[in-house]
Amino acid sequence: MFSYNFDYYRPASIREAAGLFQRLDAQGKRPMYWSGGTEIITLGRVNLVYTEAVIDLKHIPECRALAVNDQSLIVGSALTLSELYDSRVFPLLGETGSGVADRTSRNKITLGGNICSQFIYKEAVLPLLLTDSDLVIAGPSGARRIPIGQIFNGTLRLGSGEFLVQSVTDSQYLTMPHFSIKKRKVAAIDYPVVTTAAIRTNSGIRLAFSGLCAFPFRSAALERLLNESKLPVAERVGLAASQLPAPILSDMKASAAYREIVWKNVLIDILTTLGE
Repeated sequence: MFSYNFDYYRPASIREAAGLFQRLDAQGKRPMYWSGGTEIITLGRVNLVYTEAVIDLKHIPECRALAVNDQSLIVGSALTLSELYDSRVFPLLGETGSGVADRTSRNKITLGGNICSQFIYKEAVLPLLLTDSDLVIAGPSGARRIPIGQIFNGTLRLGSGEFLVQSVTDSQYLTMPHFSIKKRKVAAIDYPVVTTAAIRTNSGIRLAFSGLCAFPFRSAALERLLNESKLPVAERVGLAASQLPAPILSDMKASAAYREIVWKNVLIDILTTLGE
């Protein structure tokens, strides 16, 4: 149960949602966008989130879109991780998202909710980083489409009143060889020691990680090293930690030393499976 009350709004358009946010924010209601709602409910019950108004995005058509053509795949931010897995249109995204929580929770957790989460993992963003996807962002100034690399850096850099509407991914990536694995320490359902997603393109293997550092990331320097075919796989993997963008995470789930061992074993599996 919540220790506070909040108003619920269900806009039918992007413009209405952004306008509602501006009005409610001006009234001091600290509005929050609601997609799946799992994080607001979880954190709100322990008073780590407070709002007097939620704006539900699930009834905005663009946020529920799922369309694929010869050029691109459009995925609405209010689609659940279960819907994305069941659709099979983007196997890497579906498989990576299927490691988040349990099926019942994934029936509620949405793509946008996961990517914009306050939790550090945000695993659903990994396939979008690997495929240089664009994100459609909307807010008081209207909608804009921007490459993910320009707006996601450990977290999605949204302005006040902005929300994620869609991701747009080049169709060429949808059928490329890929690899997705989530390593947990003990439980079958838990936060990751490390989640790894990888895809083999014409220019080499791309890799992205969650749980290894304090934020999800894709590293160009790390990819260059791991794709250096003149070096033995074991040597590349041995040097990999030197190319990380931040220290390896050490927390109650796993020590940094344990995480590094697990991660390097995963790298060997990826380079072997994807043929490098």
